[in-house]
Amino acid sequence: MTTNSVTPFRIDIPDSALEDLKDRLARVRLPGRETAPDSSQGVPRERLEELLDYWATGYDWRELERQLDELGQFRTTIDGLGIHFLHVRSPRPDATPLLLLHGWPGSFLEFLKTIGPLTEHGFHLVIPSMPGYGFSDQPTTPGWDPDRIARAYGVLMRRLGYDSYLAQGGDWGGVIATRMGARRPAGLRAIHVNFPAFLAAPPIGDDPTPEERDALEQGRRFLTVQSGYHVIQRTRPQTIGYALTDSPAGQAAWIYEKFLDWARPGTLTRDEILDHISLYWFTGTAASAARLYWEQARQPLTLTELDLPVGVSVFPDELTRTPRVWAERAYHDLRYFNDDIPAGGHFAALEQPQLFVEEIVRFSRTVTA
Repeated sequence: MTTNSVTPFRIDIPDSALEDLKDRLARVRLPGRETAPDSSQGVPRERLEELLDYWATGYDWRELERQLDELGQFRTTIDGLGIHFLHVRSPRPDATPLLLLHGWPGSFLEFLKTIGPLTEHGFHLVIPSMPGYGFSDQPTTPGWDPDRIARAYGVLMRRLGYDSYLAQGGDWGGVIATRMGARRPAGLRAIHVNFPAFLAAPPIGDDPTPEERDALEQGRRFLTVQSGYHVIQRTRPQTIGYALTDSPAGQAAWIYEKFLDWARPGTLTRDEILDHISLYWFTGTAASAARLYWEQARQPLTLTELDLPVGVSVFPDELTRTPRVWAERAYHDLRYFNDDIPAGGHFAALEQPQLFVEEIVRFSRTVTA
């Protein structure tokens, strides 16, 4: 096998790992109940107990394995690291290649419900697992920051034979898509984001508009109430990794909290949530995924302005709703902007796959016509 080869991949989680998980869940030790009447102290114990019980007695990991193995999974080595990805081609001869990029605590699984509709609309899909996530290798040396991942994805698309493609991302996927847009790898025509990278350093005007002030207030509330995970993962990812890798209850709570806080109640099933939790658990990627925050914290916090075509979709329940003026200041060729989407939040593709697909289709028409 050469370093440039692309090889089929099948999931091989042994039965012993599933039995070990059930054994750990049977012996789980939880703290006392929260003293607050809401979730302001974190995941309520009763909610977590219900999820853990279903994980142990009702959830079927093998069903997810079967679904993924039928789709078409692959691995290839780029810059010394094995990269896992889904590659699903559209039956349409004029299909547009589309790179779909996930974030944390999501994964490539976020896009499963969009694969059928997107391929039917005429997109060849490449959906990688970020380094340190899912079935991609875990970096053993520092340096795998968003810019390096962006370079690797450019190599991936060339290796697959795509000389013209689009990239889409939210959360870390939005950061990496933005870095790709800045680097302009051969073949990248445009990017679409549903959580712009500039929200960490927004292009605020001298006299902020009401929309800008609302977005800044949303950001302030997030930093005040919901950013504990972010501080820990960008400063001590290894330490939190020990706890999450050893305890399924800890790993479940760490991720479950984000799905409870960042998605509208009732939009995600227990199985969809446990698919993600189980992926992190069985691959032992709690620490390696968290290290991406540590890597990014060592980069300068500056606004990345882009000159290639960009599209932005603002879902109503997003952590921070992007004002159009910010997108216009950062993206000098803003082809598409929509902040009038009826539903959806941070995990847009997972929560509202139909609306997400509609946004991608509308954006693509502005750059592929």
